[in-house]
Amino acid sequence: MRFDRNKLAADSSFAFLGNGEPGGKAAGLAFLKETLGGRFPGGSFRGLPVDIPRMTVLLTGVFEEFIAGNRLRLEELAELSDEQIARHFQRADLPVFLVGDLLALVSQARGPLAVRSSSLLEDALYEPVAGVYATKMVPNNQPGAEGRFRKLVEAIKLVYASTWFRRSRDYCRATGHGLERERMGVIIQELVGHRFHDRFYPSVSGVARSYNYYPLGACRREDGVAHLALGLGKTIVDGGLSWFCCPAYPRTPPPYSSLRDLAKNTQTQYWAVNLGQPAEYDPTKENEHLVRGDLREAEAEGSLGALCSTWDPASDRLVMGLSGEGPRILDFSPLLQGGVAPLPELIVELLGLAREKVQGEVEIEFALALDPQGSRPTRFGFLQVRPMAVRRRAASLDGIPPERILVQSAQVIGEGELAGIRHVVYVKPGAFAAEATAAIAGELSGVNARLGGTPYVLIGFGRWGSADPWLGIPVIWSQISGARAIVEASLPQMSPEPSQGSHFFHNLSGLGIPYFTVSDPRGIAWGQLERMPAVEDLDYVRHVESPEELRVLVDGSTGQGVIAR
Repeated sequence: MRFDRNKLAADSSFAFLGNGEPGGKAAGLAFLKETLGGRFPGGSFRGLPVDIPRMTVLLTGVFEEFIAGNRLRLEELAELSDEQIARHFQRADLPVFLVGDLLALVSQARGPLAVRSSSLLEDALYEPVAGVYATKMVPNNQPGAEGRFRKLVEAIKLVYASTWFRRSRDYCRATGHGLERERMGVIIQELVGHRFHDRFYPSVSGVARSYNYYPLGACRREDGVAHLALGLGKTIVDGGLSWFCCPAYPRTPPPYSSLRDLAKNTQTQYWAVNLGQPAEYDPTKENEHLVRGDLREAEAEGSLGALCSTWDPASDRLVMGLSGEGPRILDFSPLLQGGVAPLPELIVELLGLAREKVQGEVEIEFALALDPQGSRPTRFGFLQVRPMAVRRRAASLDGIPPERILVQSAQVIGEGELAGIRHVVYVKPGAFAAEATAAIAGELSGVNARLGGTPYVLIGFGRWGSADPWLGIPVIWSQISGARAIVEASLPQMSPEPSQGSHFFHNLSGLGIPYFTVSDPRGIAWGQLERMPAVEDLDYVRHVESPEELRVLVDGSTGQGVIAR
């Protein structure tokens, strides 16, 4: 419906401001809004309130008016840094007609707000643009409406500016999208969560997929997968440590050989909106109003009891909940096994509903607010739905001599055959160090630029694209845009479970780039790579050219694949 400043106090609102299109994210939620209400009479599932959090959408016409009214030109700003571009946008004025409506919005909405991008390109099948543009959380807790209004406007301008940031330009160039055709919608949405002292965050943020590329135990690919994290969903979409499970079989044990291994691979820090002393003023930063906490702080704040288990050193076993003084393990067992809330069943229901509406595989994002003390309401917020590009076409891998195989894995995303590749860029195992991952990303960016679009196979360690440099190599897509097949290998010091919930992962699978996960050291023929003539041999990265063409073969029906000479 059209925005009406006199109806903002309603329990549920989905309003639009301006003219034009809502963009991908907002259109996806609007598409499911009525269906969600029909599937959950009374707005709940087994007593758990379920809704799409109240939101106002600035349509793409507002962006066009903003750009034209301030005479902003992409060709004039393209040579500037992202910070300089952001400052240009901060000095610009929003269309006058918005001022009264936005002031009314912040006057009545007193909780924290998420200001999210919703561009025309986002969440389109086979044209993935997830996580490329900015999202900014604002505390919305200044004592006067004018102060809250200023913070909201700064966040909107940052989202608009991110349309022209270098990451966006490089990504659009690498994927063949015309940035000049891009138009940005903006979602202003209430955050799901509770205040814990000077922080606001949900008990659980989640990303769930209806198709699981890495099933465990009795789980099938079609049973899906969910990634769960304490606090804001930034942990998951940035490729950080989170808990993963099959929502249809939430009791399936994780693939860890010991509790020590489990503790090393589970979440220890979380993101929250800062409601306390303001941080240094910088409207050009996405995380200006965010703060990180650890499990000790979460326990002191009272948000951890319904989410964790305790490692009992005496018996070397996990005890559900807070028990004694042992280390806390964020395995969400009170939710997944203890019946605190029907979360696994609800995820299954929502994935089925979204898959039915989209008529294909889907990825959803959500947040759950719990209050262990029972004084504040429990609430589940459905935040986003986007289509998944799942490729299942079968391919034969028979008849390839073992001595010609460079890479082999039973965990590969993609399908079909690629040929004509001669170059391999790989991180040298002997030189790799977790503390050097930022430097490694820089070397890879340079090699990618010098290759000038020539296709290559990319091999490295840990999670590609993780924002946490201790989990993998923190590249963005423009730094490896020539890669036509990507290999994620493991080392003893860096072997996190493959991440399916990150924006980087979603974009790769949507683009159809084969993605090999290799946990067995024998899965990569390092000796063959070392014998190939080097084009470049840097501190951490080696670029070689194969005397023979390479073939990339992936069976999308089984997840098996090889890269062979």
